[in-house]
Amino acid sequence: MLASIDRAAVEKARAHVAEIGWLLFDRHLTDAAGGNISVRVGDVVVMSPSYAGAQYHWRLKPEDVLIVDLEGNILEGAGKLSREAGVHLALQNEFYEYGNAVIHAHARNILVFAAMAQSMPPVLEGTQKFGELQIAQYAPSHTDELGVYIANAIRGQEDRIRKQAAGVIGAWHGLFAMGRDLDTTFDAVERMEANAYCILMAQAALGGRDLLAAQREHFNAEYQPFAGRK
Repeated sequence: MLASIDRAAVEKARAHVAEIGWLLFDRHLTDAAGGNISVRVGDVVVMSPSYAGAQYHWRLKPEDVLIVDLEGNILEGAGKLSREAGVHLALQNEFYEYGNAVIHAHARNILVFAAMAQSMPPVLEGTQKFGELQIAQYAPSHTDELGVYIANAIRGQEDRIRKQAAGVIGAWHGLFAMGRDLDTTFDAVERMEANAYCILMAQAALGGRDLLAAQREHFNAEYQPFAGRK
C-alpha cells in the first residue's frame, strides 16, 4: 500500500495535521483531554495519534502523525489510534467526494452545548452557512456506534462540506466537523466556537433572557433578500 501512495502529498498532509493540531490547542479550540484530526490522501488517511493532547501537548512532529488505511490498519507511525478513529474513518469513507478533512474538537464554549445536549443556532453572519449544529445521538467515544451516529447527523449536509464544512455536536462530548480541506475545516471550527461564545455571553448578560431569539429573527429577515447570492 505505501509503495503506491503519493508520498509527497502524504508527508505534506502529516505536517499540516501537526500544525493545525497546535493551532487548535493554542487557540482553545481543543484541550489536552481530547480532540483529533484526519486528512484523507487517496486511499490512506493521515490521523493524529491517541493522547495527542495528554502526552504530546499537541506539539506533534509530522512523523508522529499516523498513516492508516481505510479500514483503520496502521501502515506507518509508532502511536495508537485515537478512540474516535472510527468516526474519522466513517466520515472519510462516506463523504470523501465532498471533502477530505475531519476535526474533532473540545472547544470550550461549544462544550457547554454538548454538556446540555442542546443544538446551537447560528447567530452571526459568518456562521449562517453552517445552519443549526444538531446534536448527534449519544454513544461512548470508543464504540463503533459513535461513527454511525455522527455520520447520520452529517448526512444531508454534503453541500456544506463541498463549500466549506458541516458540523454536529456529539452529546456530552464535543464538536465533529468535516470540510472541504483542513484549512477550511479549521476556519469553520473557529467560527462555530465564536458563535457559541456570543450566545453564552449574551445569555449571561441578559440573565437568561433569550434576546438572541429576536435577533436571529431580525437577522434572518435582513438576510433573506441576499440568500442564494455568492
